[in-house]
Amino acid sequence: MLRLSKLTDYATVILSFIARDNTHVHAAMEIAAATGIALPTVSKILKLLVNAKVLISARGAKGGYALARMPEKITVAAVISALEGPIALTECSISQQGCGQAPGCGIRGHWGLINQTIHNALESVTLADMIKPLIVPEEIMIPVASLYH
Repeated sequence: MLRLSKLTDYATVILSFIARDNTHVHAAMEIAAATGIALPTVSKILKLLVNAKVLISARGAKGGYALARMPEKITVAAVISALEGPIALTECSISQQGCGQAPGCGIRGHWGLINQTIHNALESVTLADMIKPLIVPEEIMIPVASLYH
C-alpha cells in the first residue's frame, strides 16, 4: 500500500488553513489551535515547509507564517516532496545506481513511467484545488435501460 506519512497529511491541513486566509501571517499557536494539531508537530512541519520554500516566515511580535507563492502555484507534489523527499515508488525511480537486481531487471523503465505519471498527477493538483469545496453528487442516476445493453 502506498501511504503518505501523518506529517504530510498534517502539512496539507496546515497549508489549507493558511491558504484560506492568505492576507496575513499566521502564528504557530494560532495554526495549532485552528487545526487541532499539537504545537510541537505544527512547529516541526512549518520549519520543513519554510526550508522547502513553500512557506515564508517573519520573526517578531507580529511574525508568523505565510505562503511563499499563491495557492495556485503550490502543488501537492511540492508539499509531498517537502515532507517525504523525492516522489518515488521504487528505489530505481530516483537512483541511477539501481538495486542488486538491476542487471536482470527488464521493467526498470516501466517503473520510471509509472513514477512519472504519478508525479505528473500530483503536480496537476494545487493548494487552491485543495481548498475548494468538494462537490459530490448526492445520487447518481443510471437509466435502467442502459443496464440491459
